[in-house]
Amino acid sequence: MKRTYLLAGAIALMMSWPTMAQDAQAIKFASTISEQDLEKHLNYLASDELEGRDTGEKGQKLAAEYLVNFYKELDLKGPVDGGYLQKFDLTSVAWGDIHLQVGKQKLKNNEDFVFIGDGNMNRSAKADLVFLGLANEENLKNVDVKGKLVGLWAIGGRAQTVVKDVMDAGAAGVVIVTMEGQANFDRLANRYKSLSGRGRLGFDTPTKQEPVFMVSSNKMAELFGSSVEELKEAAKSNPGSIKPQKATYQVKKEKKTVSTENVMAYLEGTDKKEEVLVISSHYDHIGISSDGQINNGADDDGSGTVSVMEIAEAFALAAKEGNRPRRSILFLNVTGEEKGLLGSQYYSENPIFPLENTVNNINIDMVGRVDYEYQDAENKNYVYVIGSEMLSSHLKVINEYNNITYSNLILDYRYDAEDDPNRFYYRSDHYNFAKHNIPVIFFFNGVHDDYHQPTDTVDKIEWEIMKNRARLIFHTSWDLANREERTPVDGSNTRTER
Repeated sequence: MKRTYLLAGAIALMMSWPTMAQDAQAIKFASTISEQDLEKHLNYLASDELEGRDTGEKGQKLAAEYLVNFYKELDLKGPVDGGYLQKFDLTSVAWGDIHLQVGKQKLKNNEDFVFIGDGNMNRSAKADLVFLGLANEENLKNVDVKGKLVGLWAIGGRAQTVVKDVMDAGAAGVVIVTMEGQANFDRLANRYKSLSGRGRLGFDTPTKQEPVFMVSSNKMAELFGSSVEELKEAAKSNPGSIKPQKATYQVKKEKKTVSTENVMAYLEGTDKKEEVLVISSHYDHIGISSDGQINNGADDDGSGTVSVMEIAEAFALAAKEGNRPRRSILFLNVTGEEKGLLGSQYYSENPIFPLENTVNNINIDMVGRVDYEYQDAENKNYVYVIGSEMLSSHLKVINEYNNITYSNLILDYRYDAEDDPNRFYYRSDHYNFAKHNIPVIFFFNGVHDDYHQPTDTVDKIEWEIMKNRARLIFHTSWDLANREERTPVDGSNTRTER
């Protein structure tokens, strides 16, 4: 999008509002967000001492303690009955033994397949493995799936949706392909392997007998004694041409309770204090790999967490000097994001402040690095902006106006497309606010080779770029907290299901 268009759009909308010139107070307090302070906080949060901040583990608890002490020093309030921690329990689910054999081939867990379903079986079961391909009405009419393991070719589709359709049709379980290329699958399998010793965290739910085994496209072809190209063609309209196979499988489930906590600090507003702006990040990461390497998570999302801290400090200093915001602000550092946006889900279902009074969520997840798209660019002062115009016609323009007025970053919207194959919109905590029709902005730097790797370390952070992003987020937040009218909810949430 051309900068002239952004400027024209921003000015046209702002002409009807009482803010036009630079705000000297906003500039003053934005300048307190410094590279030195960002680095100081991140050096601790992404240190080996915190062991990758895995949800429910010692490092996550140490990070929570650090955040609480920081907010106390700022004289920000603890909004949870006077405290800063919103505590809740998760359930860790591990599968002690997962067995899958097709024909004479015994498949290895987290190598030949990854288990993404649910189940708990006292003994192994036998079933035919049939190929359905696409889970459309025509294929389901022509292939008998009742009591069978069903091979699904779900590349480009939603795995959750097609699995439900097939299980509802009476299938005993599913063997599914969701991505092409062995390398893509191997990366996923390695991640599952690194997490396998700790179990899968989530909210406690009744066990479903729904065994779902994910395999690569190459492995699926091997299991059916076919080629990838033959399966692709058969998946569309002729799945019966693929010969069924005999399969044996078993899943054993183990459960334990894991306690964790969101961290939050509250700055009360003045004349509009009942309305609340939420500025969020997740402070958890993925912990220690199975080979003992620490995943420090400096960018993901240490960068967002220390940005929230510095933004909180800027607002707190402003309040102490008599520049308290009109609306209240909740600084929210959530846990369990890496396990499925669990901390933000818990908050949105158990809000400290009513959701109807929550005017916006500004979410910061990975803002300390430069990604593949910009690594060779002359101007690296960019940030990806996601979700800003879906629910409110004003929010995107407000952010653009503040960027033009104060920051002059490149605002890149490429990942805001509804058909973004990366599905970044669904992969961070703003999602759990947007699904309740709260207008959101998600700030993001994109992925890089160190994403979810032990190499995501502090020495690779781009401090000046990170500072510039944090200052833009502060300016936009200052504007949202102080303008006369809250941003209207005049759009439709077209992305409601993950």
